[in-house]
Amino acid sequence: MVQSVQRAARILRELATHGPRLGVTELADRIGVSKPTVHALLQTLEAEGLVRQEKGTSKYLLGMALLRLGNSYLETQELRSHSVAWADTLAERTGEAVWVAVLDDRHILVVHHAFRPRSGVQIPDLGASVPWNTSALGKSLASFLPSQRQRELLEGDLARLTGHSVVDPVVLADQLEAVRQTGYALEDQESTLGEACIASPVFDRSGEPAGAIGVIGPVERLLSKANRQRHAIAVRDVATLLSRELGAGRGVAWRVTD
Repeated sequence: MVQSVQRAARILRELATHGPRLGVTELADRIGVSKPTVHALLQTLEAEGLVRQEKGTSKYLLGMALLRLGNSYLETQELRSHSVAWADTLAERTGEAVWVAVLDDRHILVVHHAFRPRSGVQIPDLGASVPWNTSALGKSLASFLPSQRQRELLEGDLARLTGHSVVDPVVLADQLEAVRQTGYALEDQESTLGEACIASPVFDRSGEPAGAIGVIGPVERLLSKANRQRHAIAVRDVATLLSRELGAGRGVAWRVTD
């Protein structure tokens, strides 16, 4: 492992998670190296456009080059490229916005966002990152991961974003088992008050979960008696078809108990 590259990556992560603005002293304290070393790394990162120094404060922020790198990642993301048409289909079928996400360490990362049809101004959530345990997308993904990886997620830090967030690993384990039975996960105001999500995992040709797709919207609309079951079936159906497009076998089927 190249130490300088590792330190540069840690600087970028610190700016992403604890920024947006951090000075040389703050960064040196956070990553445990000397200020001259951090300053030299920042100068190199700035020359490459990965960070920029704010005029007036002399503190550092993430640079525009990271956006280009992020867009390049999305363009090469196989799940995203295959999911665009299916996400639009699901949005039309349910009348709700659709997220497609992959697992990124202990978070889900939104790689595609299909807007709610025939609605007003909407803000794109592409690139949004949400703790796995507060998201139906994360729970649906975690449900079909290898047992060791699943244990790591359950035994690690569990985020609490609202009073509805589930942080009890026993309760979460029960929820994951339920997803394995029904093929979909529910989220009831666990990441944002007033919002709900219904999501199902998407599998690739290896049979492993490649990501998840789900509908997201106001809780009173999404989880109402009239819509909850209908939306869950729609999400599961589209996830199955998307999985087959990614090469998953016809063994992708749910033991439906709902």
